[in-house]
Amino acid sequence: MPQHPTRTLALTLSIALATGAATLTPASATPAGHPATNPATPAAQPNSPHRQATLSALQDLVKKGTLPGASAEVRYRDARWTAQVGHADTATGRERAPDDHFRGASITKTFIATVLLQLEAEGKLSLDDSVEEWLPGLVRGEGYDAEAITVRQLLNHTSGVANYTDDPEFIHRAAGPGFAEHRYDTHPPEELVALALTYPPYPEPESAPMYSNTNYVLAGMVIEAVTGRSYAREVTLRVIRPLKLGGTSFPGVDPKMPKPHPVAYSRLHRTEPDAAIHDATKQNMTWLGAAGDVISTAGDLNRFQRALVAGKLLPRAQTEAMFAEVPAGGGTGYGLGVEFAETSCGVKVVGKSGRTNGSLSAMVGTLDGRHQLTFNINGDWIGNGLLYVNVIEAEFCGKGLETEGQGAPLVP
Repeated sequence: MPQHPTRTLALTLSIALATGAATLTPASATPAGHPATNPATPAAQPNSPHRQATLSALQDLVKKGTLPGASAEVRYRDARWTAQVGHADTATGRERAPDDHFRGASITKTFIATVLLQLEAEGKLSLDDSVEEWLPGLVRGEGYDAEAITVRQLLNHTSGVANYTDDPEFIHRAAGPGFAEHRYDTHPPEELVALALTYPPYPEPESAPMYSNTNYVLAGMVIEAVTGRSYAREVTLRVIRPLKLGGTSFPGVDPKMPKPHPVAYSRLHRTEPDAAIHDATKQNMTWLGAAGDVISTAGDLNRFQRALVAGKLLPRAQTEAMFAEVPAGGGTGYGLGVEFAETSCGVKVVGKSGRTNGSLSAMVGTLDGRHQLTFNINGDWIGNGLLYVNVIEAEFCGKGLETEGQGAPLVP
């Protein structure tokens, strides 16, 4: 689900205490998405204060945040470093692994935007085309004018289209106490859009952009209207296969996860300290669809982001369009399928974060393409959001922020 790196730089979870291990190896020796070799050897230990700070921040998620476990991969120039803390399965004691698959949730949006930008580069559509042109008659409701909403506005959240996941009854069933009964429900994209349109549009969206999952449900439908193929098929052909992202997939209605994967622990949006914890590993992700159904690994996502920033997936004009920032306030901003944030030490990062039942993730990096971080937590609650933020702060600044007495809301 949605999140900016800095706003999202704020979340946590609960279940086990554990220590972590970390390795640093040449990228050529340990391909992204595969376990590091000889992690106990001196040459494989962290080689900078930032690595130790990041490991400590990950450990804090488990120790202070009472989260089950976390796994991270860092790419810095030609080096790859991985760290795992806590448990993939608290019942058996199985530990998190470097090549764990997880649900990336809103990180899906970066893949969707990439395909639409490729289609523009091929002359098959323009980002300034209206939604009405590609999805005639779909966006209808009081206050809505599909002729005035462009594809670009969907991608940078300036469309004004309401967010269907803000509907209380829908989120109760999809990610709240009704999850157990509805976890295998299938939701066609037309249903999600129709629900959003029962709410009025956001006012003045171009000057005050508002995050909406509905934007990307519509964006996925545009891909299908242009190509005649599913958005999942287009992403597979255009991104997953060329980059050899062997751990990345779009599940459709299949609720299962590929192995290896952690148990996905969820409190189902309950905030009480003693809220029951549920196994949400199996779920039908059509409730997010093109807004958030990707399954991936930390290695794959780092490779994907590095390729994007380096211009390997898009021509120059489309790369510049993707990373053109629309300020969203609070030091954050939106690009096309990406979000920007500035750390406390002044390092600007770009990427995407995501949350779904039992999974919380972030994929961020520097604009020069030299430094990437992707991490996943196999739980979806967080009391003090700065514990989440501090993983990013630690990796890019070498230290986290003060967390005592501070908190941040969990972004839905």
